Amino acid sequence: MKKYHLFTPGPVNVATNLRMAISKPDICHREPDFDALLVSIEQKILSLFQIKKRNEFRAVVITGSGTAANEAMLSSVVGTGNVLILSNGEFGDRLHKTSLIHNPDTHLIEVPWGQPFDLQIIETYLIKHKIDVIAMVHHETCSGMLNQLEQTGALAKTHGALFIVDGVSSIGAEPVDMESCNIAFCSSSSSKAIGSYPGLSFVIGREKQFQKLKFHKAKSTYLNLATFYEFLTSRSQTPNTPAVPLFFALEQALTNILTEGVVNRHATIRRRAHDLRKGMRKLNLEFLIDEQDMCSALTTVRVPGLIDVATLQSRLRESAIIIYAGKGCFKGKVFQVGNIGEITDLDIVFFLQALQKALIDLMIDGNATVIPIRETNSMLKPATHNYLDLEPIAS
Repeated sequence: MKKYHLFTPGPVNVATNLRMAISKPDICHREPDFDALLVSIEQKILSLFQIKKRNEFRAVVITGSGTAANEAMLSSVVGTGNVLILSNGEFGDRLHKTSLIHNPDTHLIEVPWGQPFDLQIIETYLIKHKIDVIAMVHHETCSGMLNQLEQTGALAKTHGALFIVDGVSSIGAEPVDMESCNIAFCSSSSSKAIGSYPGLSFVIGREKQFQKLKFHKAKSTYLNLATFYEFLTSRSQTPNTPAVPLFFALEQALTNILTEGVVNRHATIRRRAHDLRKGMRKLNLEFLIDEQDMCSALTTVRVPGLIDVATLQSRLRESAIIIYAGKGCFKGKVFQVGNIGEITDLDIVFFLQALQKALIDLMIDGNATVIPIRETNSMLKPATHNYLDLEPIAS
């Protein structure tokens, strides 16, 4: 099969040692081999979050996507209380729909996709309504917006509410301080900035909050966090048959991050985003939101006039490059470029050259009178040339 360069927010191109890890010899999930593997993964997750008081937090791993982890939180944590969903995008909407299934007393504060939340509106709502749990998405991939956690966590604490966070597409790329942001539970996925294969997710939370879950009536059999916590703490196992090979790969991905250093990994992803954005600005492309509001893992780009997103995707696919198209209200108006997973500096230059050529070709095909791209005479230089004045390519 052709090797594709996945410039997406996930899944991603994985490291070679993950391909080896997923092929390790078979083990039984009810034997000490798996017990040790799960313990290792949990400790590495705590290290990824740079938890200072490690004895106050636990992490359970679920065989299922990030949506499974989010549903586990929303079906397990709320109990009979009131939950407030903060939504400014597709995945906030998904949290809301999921919560409505499990929690009749679900409230919603919704703002347009790609717009930041007004903290004053949230605080006013909390004053007027008794809210037990607040849930929000950290990185809204529909727009690339990175929502701020610290202020919302402070509001939750002031008003006596638990704060739970969908960190599916941010963990591994952005720091999340569960302690200072007053986060009770946070979800994430194996297949995005953590850099492993799809199919696993996890929920990290405060142990005292995990312990309280047993007093809530179970709303799900498979996704009951109280059951995951009981199996973890009493047996170092999962309640259901896990996808063992994916656990091997996840452990290797976490090892890779910790070997590089969490802070260094975040810096690497930010640098890649800077290089991509600098190159796309040189192509006169505009971004959907201000760069200061973006997650470092993803850039959402406005589509130039006369360009069809599906056709642009097809042209880039011919160069073995995969990007995302916009969804919902952004469909046909934007495309998205991720910079997580195994991406090199040379891959970034290759992507920018391919994007430049595709845009020029499509603008010419569309009979545009002006090609909104600078330095078009440089587009066909060899990929080893740093023609867009990016940072020097590592040898």
